[in-house]
Amino acid sequence: MRVIGGEYRSRRLKTLPGLNTRPTPDRLRETLFNVLAPNIVDSIFLDAYAGTGAVGIEALSRGAGRCIFVEKNRAAVEVIRENLESLAAASRAEVFTGKAIAVLERVTADIIFLDPPYELEKEYEAALSAIAKSSKGLVVAQHASRLELLPDYGGLRRYRILRQGDNSLSFYRKASDD
Repeated sequence: MRVIGGEYRSRRLKTLPGLNTRPTPDRLRETLFNVLAPNIVDSIFLDAYAGTGAVGIEALSRGAGRCIFVEKNRAAVEVIRENLESLAAASRAEVFTGKAIAVLERVTADIIFLDPPYELEKEYEAALSAIAKSSKGLVVAQHASRLELLPDYGGLRRYRILRQGDNSLSFYRKASDD
C-alpha cells in the first residue's frame, strides 16, 4: 500500500498480514480526497476504525493539520505508529487504542472518516449516532455498497453517496449546515 498524493506521495505504508484489516482501495481513497480537497488543509481529521492508518495518513499528506487515529486492534495500532514514524508525521498525530464509539463521543474533528468492519453493521448506527451528538464537522462513512445507511442519524443528514464497485462512501453533515 502507498500514499497516493501530497507530501508523502508514493511512500509505502506497512500493512498487517492476513484479512483482519480491509484497507480502503487506492482508487476509492483518491476519490474521497478529491471530494475532501477544499476542506482538508489545516483540518483536524479523525480516522475511526483506522486499520493501518492509510486514510488518516493520506489526510496528513494532503495538508490536514492533525489526525486522530482510533483502532482497537493493538497490532494495527503498532503499524499506525510505525507508519507515522517512518514519515516523520508522529508529531501531527494522536493514536487511541480502544473502541471507536468511546472516542467519537468525546473528541471533535473537522472531518471524521469511519470504516467499521463490514460484518459489524450495527457499528455504523452506533458511531453515526455518537457523532451526531458531539460533532459539527463533515462525516464520511465507508461501507459495503449492499448496505443502505439511513439518510439521517440524529442531527446528521446524508447529502451525498459515491459508489465504486463493492464500496460506497456516504457523506453526512449537521442538518443545520445544509
